[in-house]
Amino acid sequence: MKRIFSGAQPTGSVHLGNYLGALRNWVALQHEYESIFCIVNLHAITLRQDPRLLSQKTRELARIYIAVGIDPGVSTIFIQSDVPEHAELTWVLNCVARLSELERMTQFKDKARKQREMVGVGIFDYPVLMAADILLYQTDLVPVGEDQKQHLELTRDLAIRFNRDFGETFRIPDAFIPKMGARIMSLSDPTKKMSKSDDDPNGCVLLLDDDDTIRRKFKRAVTDSGTEIRFDEQRPALMNLLTIFALMTGKPAEEVEAHFSGKGYAQLKQELADVTIAFLKPFRDRVQSISDKDLTGILEQGRERARSIASITYKMVRERLGLVGAS
Repeated sequence: MKRIFSGAQPTGSVHLGNYLGALRNWVALQHEYESIFCIVNLHAITLRQDPRLLSQKTRELARIYIAVGIDPGVSTIFIQSDVPEHAELTWVLNCVARLSELERMTQFKDKARKQREMVGVGIFDYPVLMAADILLYQTDLVPVGEDQKQHLELTRDLAIRFNRDFGETFRIPDAFIPKMGARIMSLSDPTKKMSKSDDDPNGCVLLLDDDDTIRRKFKRAVTDSGTEIRFDEQRPALMNLLTIFALMTGKPAEEVEAHFSGKGYAQLKQELADVTIAFLKPFRDRVQSISDKDLTGILEQGRERARSIASITYKMVRERLGLVGAS
């Protein structure tokens, strides 16, 4: 069975865009591939974090993984910092990566343009750590959004270069980008991706929002001119709302358009709130039902599974490089 790997940072709060663009796909893919899902807390500390809050958010994200349907009996769920090979392989890949490659990374360029002197080395090196995450597990497929495709290309380049220079070691991963829902946009500004850091809190529906908050956010969602409710790329606000509805209900575009034929934006927003609340209520109940003891057991089991794979890959890397330890 082919293997997939993906992860999310335990910062901020998980929102509907995260679920529809990533987590929903992970749940489906775990039954088709050997699946490894990581809470990437080492990536989180590229920006300063409150240690206590980071620890809490790390465990909260693990609960969310399980509550949305990632089955720890089928998939491996673990915390990045529990597997030291991630950091060790990052150093090795730093010695393979080139300065010019990392300077071309769009996310680094954006941050450096704003505050060059204050950008940390961790931000610059973030894509190399991401490459280590993926390559450690001999990954075949990486579910990524459009904004991460450049980082995956770097991962592929580093793997190809290492294999060429030191012998066949890493599998070359491919991207998995869903055809629909890869980018869920802000409810208040459909030109921007839905984000927990949105200046307008009404633009982002959080998975742990209460029912009243969800209704209010959808009610305030911006719309486009015109009255006909149909999928139309020239009307991005409406396109976004209809995409969310289609993904939440599992209905094809034609059926969604037929359902809303002759109806107005108010009806669309009301039904969007209804289907979202209907999904999130049992989800919130599942989050609350996972005990600390059970969660710790799942994460310990995930750590052991992950290390059993990562240690084999890193042992091979050390042998290729002549990094011989005590016999």
